[in-house]
Amino acid sequence: PEQWREIMNRKMQFPPELISAIQEGKIELLCGLLKTGDGIVRQLDESEDRQWREALNLSIRLGSEDAMDALLQGVKFDFRQIHEALLVAVDTNQPIVVKRLLDRLDQEKGNKMDVRSFSQAIFDHSIDNSQFAPGVTPLTLACQKDLYDIVAMLSQKGHVIPWPHKISCACLECRNGRQYDLLKFSLSRINTYRGIASRAYLSITSDDAMLSAFSLSRELRKLSQKEPEFKQPQYLSLEELCQEFAVELLGMCRNQSEVTTILNSCGDESQDALNDQAFEEGIPNLSRLRLAVNYNQKQFVAHPICQQVLSSIWCGNLAGWRGSRTAWKLFVSVGIFLTMPLLCLVYWIAPKSKAGKILKIPVIKFLLHSASYLWFLITLLGESITMEMYRDKFASRQQNILHSSFHMVWVVFFWYECKEVWIEGLRSYFLDWWNCLDVMVLSMYLASFALRVLIMLKGYFLCHDHNGTEECVYFTQTRDDWHQEDPQLIAEVLFAVTSMLSFTRLAYILPAHESLGTLQISIGKMIDDMMFMFILMIIGTAFLCGINNVYVPYVISPHLGFNETFHFLFWTMFGVANQDYVDMPQFVLAEFVGRILYGIFTLVIVIVLLNMLIAMITNSFQKIEDDADVEWKFARSKLYLSYFREGLTMPVPFNIIPSPKAVLYILGTFRRICCCTCSSEQNYPPIASMGNNKGSEDSQIPYRQQVIRALVQRYIESARREFEETKRKIGNRITELNKAVGRLHGDMKVMQQLLVDDGHTASDAFTKDGSSILGKYIIGAKNNFRG
Repeated sequence: PEQWREIMNRKMQFPPELISAIQEGKIELLCGLLKTGDGIVRQLDESEDRQWREALNLSIRLGSEDAMDALLQGVKFDFRQIHEALLVAVDTNQPIVVKRLLDRLDQEKGNKMDVRSFSQAIFDHSIDNSQFAPGVTPLTLACQKDLYDIVAMLSQKGHVIPWPHKISCACLECRNGRQYDLLKFSLSRINTYRGIASRAYLSITSDDAMLSAFSLSRELRKLSQKEPEFKQPQYLSLEELCQEFAVELLGMCRNQSEVTTILNSCGDESQDALNDQAFEEGIPNLSRLRLAVNYNQKQFVAHPICQQVLSSIWCGNLAGWRGSRTAWKLFVSVGIFLTMPLLCLVYWIAPKSKAGKILKIPVIKFLLHSASYLWFLITLLGESITMEMYRDKFASRQQNILHSSFHMVWVVFFWYECKEVWIEGLRSYFLDWWNCLDVMVLSMYLASFALRVLIMLKGYFLCHDHNGTEECVYFTQTRDDWHQEDPQLIAEVLFAVTSMLSFTRLAYILPAHESLGTLQISIGKMIDDMMFMFILMIIGTAFLCGINNVYVPYVISPHLGFNETFHFLFWTMFGVANQDYVDMPQFVLAEFVGRILYGIFTLVIVIVLLNMLIAMITNSFQKIEDDADVEWKFARSKLYLSYFREGLTMPVPFNIIPSPKAVLYILGTFRRICCCTCSSEQNYPPIASMGNNKGSEDSQIPYRQQVIRALVQRYIESARREFEETKRKIGNRITELNKAVGRLHGDMKVMQQLLVDDGHTASDAFTKDGSSILGKYIIGAKNNFRG
């Protein structure tokens, strides 16, 4: 229009009456003020420019669309001012105003508006007094407030939230942002992640909102470690928000078909087809559930829907297993423990029989492997008792290798671990700490056995062919004359350590029981607190050097040496040390300094640090107890998934024997390679919430995508209903408050009239009555609003 003025370089003088006209809603006065002017072109200062921006923002906040239209028609606002007005419209949740402002921007700049242009605001000093943080765009603000309608509107207009660069990014934009204002740069990144992690943005802009929530949650957890200064509450709170959103989407499933589709697909068809080969025949691949386990999505995995699916697969055809009593389960477990060799023989002969299919059920497979490992531990105990009975032979070179190496029947057959590596992959295999423990224990057992065999062969060849030589004489000497690096001594130490570690492997099966699983998780978290031992070691080493340097120069001291001082301080922490170590009455100064250092050591280590360690362990245990159900279900799910895998039915040591099933599997693989077979595509029932008027269009969309869209649509509808219900309740409370205020206003008018009629004499009494009535109405209004 002709009355538009340039607001950056040339603008009419701001009329002081404009703000009051907007506040009072006088549109005619507002239009008149915009049309009048003295015709003088002025260079405006920052304060007057800010007044025009505040006028436009005020009209939007008051909801006066007429005043806003008059300002937009009478004044030509620039891109930056329209952007701030757009933020105000989003902040006040006015979709109609947002649409008008977007249309105005389209008129001004065509379709060139891009939110990436807003990143230039980080270098603009003039917006420092804005109420919005740096890096906040209209789409980011709408996402943070979960305004689905506005987010959809902005997305249709081409607005996007650009993904933030990496922390270590050295591009020109990132370098300039850090050099210009590091705080603004960091806040801009955080506000961007707040928009990306919002439910509205994930729901509307993502093809698979659930997978996007998984990936974003994982990235935010990594960022909390790379930027610990913004760990709480920024990154971790956003990570928790993503996890909750994925859980809420899963809760929108209405039938088993949707649950199966969601949990068995990750969006990559080739990856889903590959995952089909990972589990036993008849067990779904659960690729999305396994991805949630890998991404540490504990709330998602512990959801009742996921747990129901896992439990149904875990029990298989044994429908009565879950509801049976503990005594019956214990009886079955003992029966499997005693008949394990016979059951393995049955499966080896007829894996496709009814009994063989029962043995392939995950819970029975778990009991078979547990029974095998218990027999292995019993073997270790038997070997320990045998060593005690034949102590003389085991103390010399005359020991029978079969008496001390029967456990190698289980250890040598490490084919089980090799098959696990083949199925899972090397990287996934070593991501599990239990697998690392297995590799270490197997390596130490093999090393111990190899050293025993080496000693036996060396003694045979030395003393059989070269009897009387120096090597043969050393070989026939007693244990007291052996070298410290003797292979037999090393083998015995390795065997002792691995025997102890073998019993710790029992903790792997504890999550199958709720109480034992919770205790096992608590112990694992407590072990993480043992990093505190590093501080304990530093302080202990400092006092060790100090006290040792005090007493070493004095030959008269009966406790000399670094080792003696270490033993003294170490056992002091447990209260079993001899206090005579610090007594040296001939040298008063050295004894005084030694006693002082020893007293400080006792105070710092025993009283402060050890009690602090106990407090940390107690705190970790309490955290697990507060969230025991989720932690236990997550650990149990990982245990369940490990027994869903194809093969590995035969426990150690029976798995080394090639079975007819293995031959058939090899032939079947060869046939699949040579012959091309086409799998029939499964038809699924239609989705009710997605089939309005899109029949032909939805038929071309994969069923997985239809389910995801249906879940997102249900979630958005649920959020809108919740918002409308909250809005209705607040509106009712406001109406009641307005009525109470109206009654109060009427009573005050009556009291004022009475005071005027009766005169000044009764004014004090009526003032008191008026105060009580005022207090009564205010309290009643507050109670109505809170209710």
